[in-house]
Amino acid sequence: MENQNITEFVLLGLFVNKDLKGLCFIIFLICYLAIFLGNFIIFITIICSHLIQQPMYYFLCHLSIMDLAYTTTIVPRFIRDLIAKEKTLSFNSCMTQLFTAHFLAAVEMFILVSMAFDRYIAICKPLHYMIIVNQQKCNAMVLVAWMVAFGHSIHLTLMVARLPFCGPNQVDHYICDVKALLKLVCSDTYIPNMLVIANSGMVALVTFLALVASYIVILYNLRNHSSDARHKALSTCASHIMVVVLFFVPCIATYISPPSASQNDKEFSMFYTVIAPMLNPLIYTLRNTERKNAMRKVWLTKTFLIFK
Repeated sequence: MENQNITEFVLLGLFVNKDLKGLCFIIFLICYLAIFLGNFIIFITIICSHLIQQPMYYFLCHLSIMDLAYTTTIVPRFIRDLIAKEKTLSFNSCMTQLFTAHFLAAVEMFILVSMAFDRYIAICKPLHYMIIVNQQKCNAMVLVAWMVAFGHSIHLTLMVARLPFCGPNQVDHYICDVKALLKLVCSDTYIPNMLVIANSGMVALVTFLALVASYIVILYNLRNHSSDARHKALSTCASHIMVVVLFFVPCIATYISPPSASQNDKEFSMFYTVIAPMLNPLIYTLRNTERKNAMRKVWLTKTFLIFK
């Protein structure tokens, strides 16, 4: 993936004001530690308890892994650039970050779809739940998520890598994002921009609308359940809906808009690169008694074994 004109990029970052960078370094370092700790605790809690046998928690385990991997691809570099004098990134490293970020984000997107499908079957077709959502089907859905995400990200990365970058090499973003990179291309970018809108923006929009439709159907079907069952299902669905909105709405706002309207891409991207991964553990844990009990049991057992 060598480009004959530009060999490295300079990431301009999130803020221009240098006075804010020291404070932001501390804030985002705390955010990253919270992301790492929160998702790591959920991951360990699920794989070390009976919860891993349940499809919903199986998908949640994968979601936690994706959050960890996705933020680790972006946030440490962003934190380092807040205090670094040199913010250069080689062309190949930039393309690698572009591929990895889109790959992991796409996997996370389709994991959220799998979680919505699981809740739909559990609430709308409870008698067939164990037949439809078995371990083999869960593994297949995760595999499909990885395959589709790979196809999406490799297509996007190869398209960008083949474009001519003649300068300047300053990327107006804190990551190597596709829309920020397209602004540096020294040829007509109408077709690449349309491909980005189709490949990223429209896919995110259609997926989001499908998820919203599925949750509307779920809520409609809840009217036939008992009050206790409705309360439990609503609590679970509310958590899913909050995560879906936090992740999808900023993604759609970023990738569905044309380049001329992309003035707040950096700010929108903070939601799905930092805020959503940081809040996911809290959203999925605080509203679920079963998860809190399992977490308490697993970590008390581990603490007892350490100090025994």
